[in-house]
Amino acid sequence: MQESIRKADILIEAIPYIRAFRGKIIVAKYGGSAIDNPAAMRGILQDLIFLSEVGIRSVLVHGGGPAITRLLAEGGRQAEFLNGLRVTDAHTIQLVDKALGEVNRRLVSQVETLGGHAVGLTSKQKVIAAEPHAQAAQLGFVGSVAWVQTGLIRRVFTRHGIPVIAPVGVGQGQLYNINADEVACEVAAALRAEKLVLLTNVRGILQQARDPDSLMSTLSVKQTKTLLQRGVIQEGMIPKVGACVTALKRGVKKTHIIDAALPHAMLLEIFTKEGIGTEITR
Repeated sequence: MQESIRKADILIEAIPYIRAFRGKIIVAKYGGSAIDNPAAMRGILQDLIFLSEVGIRSVLVHGGGPAITRLLAEGGRQAEFLNGLRVTDAHTIQLVDKALGEVNRRLVSQVETLGGHAVGLTSKQKVIAAEPHAQAAQLGFVGSVAWVQTGLIRRVFTRHGIPVIAPVGVGQGQLYNINADEVACEVAAALRAEKLVLLTNVRGILQQARDPDSLMSTLSVKQTKTLLQRGVIQEGMIPKVGACVTALKRGVKKTHIIDAALPHAMLLEIFTKEGIGTEITR
């Protein structure tokens, strides 16, 4: 009985947040090593389905680095990176598109299995218009987002579906591999999203790199700049914070960095006062 009462209390606590966010858009980015965690994937997709069912429009932008690396390895090719971006020649971009297409279909299928409705948006739908990256001479067919075809995304909303977007852009008939954090940022900005949520394999931004108890739950853009200068924010967290700051400057209300492995991480971050990750605000 007490457990049932506790569950009811949690639902009651969520009511103000559901009311505040109903009809709003939340863009989530899920990728990296976290995407190979079946339990985490199931929990995140369940959260997205719940959001959709209570009237919150949710979008999923996914990565797929491990799947790309595996496909390259099967062909006897090694992954090569420059400043954290995958060097992508003419052959590799075809494998990138294939691998991300397979990840996209898997995510859409799992949403449907869990009782939700999702629509995959890959390079075929040309949702992401791309242009060559500033370092294209060294990176090959790596691109940046030129603009986002929001009409196709909003059309999925009208069918009460979850758009699932692969980070492959098209420009002048050419495919481009684009960083998934950047795609999520640009999609959130183009849709004027209420929130951008980056799902990672760490708790959020920590004052001490190996101490989860040093989690900083709320930061302003100004504070993140100070932490970057002091070297507190390092390595893979730097582009994620950069995506959050860019999204905020482009009109997104709030951004979040949370651990995808925590059960129902998105619901805990969005529907509770304390949250479980790092929230970055203007």
